[in-house]
Amino acid sequence: MKDFIKRVIFIAIGATIIAIGVNMFLAPHDIAAGGASGVGILIEAAFGVNRSVAVLVMNVFLIGICYFLLGKESTIRIAIGSFIFPLALELVPRTMVTDDRMLSVVYGSALFGIGAAILYRVGASSGGTTIPPLIFKKYFGLNTSIGLLFSDATVVFFNIFVFGMESFLLAIFSLVITSIVMSYIELGTDRRIAVNIMSDERSEEIKQALLTGLNRGVTVVPVTGGYSSENKEMLMMVLDKKEYPAALKIINLIDKKSFVITYSVAEVHGLVSYHSA
Repeated sequence: MKDFIKRVIFIAIGATIIAIGVNMFLAPHDIAAGGASGVGILIEAAFGVNRSVAVLVMNVFLIGICYFLLGKESTIRIAIGSFIFPLALELVPRTMVTDDRMLSVVYGSALFGIGAAILYRVGASSGGTTIPPLIFKKYFGLNTSIGLLFSDATVVFFNIFVFGMESFLLAIFSLVITSIVMSYIELGTDRRIAVNIMSDERSEEIKQALLTGLNRGVTVVPVTGGYSSENKEMLMMVLDKKEYPAALKIINLIDKKSFVITYSVAEVHGLVSYHSA
């Protein structure tokens, strides 16, 4: 029960954040950027039906389909957010925070992405267009991300007929921002730098210098040259971004000809070994 209550609280927080992005930034500027809220905005503009009521009716209909096609477990997981989200849409004030459409798209989409990421973190959704992709995956083997993209693209496309071309283009931009924000949150905000180093003759010196100078663990990986077929050692370490310039300086001081590969890492687990020298 404690876990259930905690989950409901997070769903309510995520749904409210999405509702703020919709009611205060996107909807006042006639931008339907996919999802259940996008459908609600379009229906409200075209037929005068309250967007929260439109979302609720659509979610109830899709939950019924979900129950018969996906089963009880999936339905329960989706149903909570499907009912909380239209309630949040109804309770959050409908006001225009800024007259600047572009600024509204940026902030509204960022809030949408944050809220959606919170829902996905607890295995929930706001219903609407997130349900059909699950059905397509089960019965047709279609990847859920592709199915969701198709569902959102359909909603965005109808901006042309309801609001015009400019709203359509802004809705596409909104989807891009939302995807970037969600990806950043889901993959972790504590980004690291992974560095792979290969030196023909001074690998041991570089390893000792890095261990001493940065107080970071270094992993030695045996590798074989594809052209020379020679056995070599590759050094691998994970650093904070601010530590990378110092590491690069140490490497260059010892062997400027060393081969260095650097890439971003979303998450690092096992911090005991990570901080250990």
